[in-house]
Amino acid sequence: MFSGCSHVTSPIRFGDKWTVKIIRCLEAAPRRFSELQVTLRGVTPKVLTETLRGMERNGLVTRTAYAEIPPRVEYELTPLGRTLLEPLAACCAWAQAHLHEVLDAREAYEPAP
Repeated sequence: MFSGCSHVTSPIRFGDKWTVKIIRCLEAAPRRFSELQVTLRGVTPKVLTETLRGMERNGLVTRTAYAEIPPRVEYELTPLGRTLLEPLAACCAWAQAHLHEVLDAREAYEPAP
């Protein structure tokens, strides 16, 4: 049994590629839904909505609706969400430093045709 984390569920699904990408997109400033969609090419509106709702539920982002016409909604990292920036930067640095090793391992693992 792994004793490093006694929680049954984790607030972040590391297999969920969109959560990490959204955190990185919101690093510099709040963004509108449409801005996130453009930046995160390939995400469907449904998946983006579900991911943002989950992140809001977990306290990682805030959603602010402005009473304007047309309506404007912005998403922003909370202080809790911002605490993930440093670990994510470390993961990115690790990936950059070891990418060639990972690619070599993948190539060695794949069966020859």
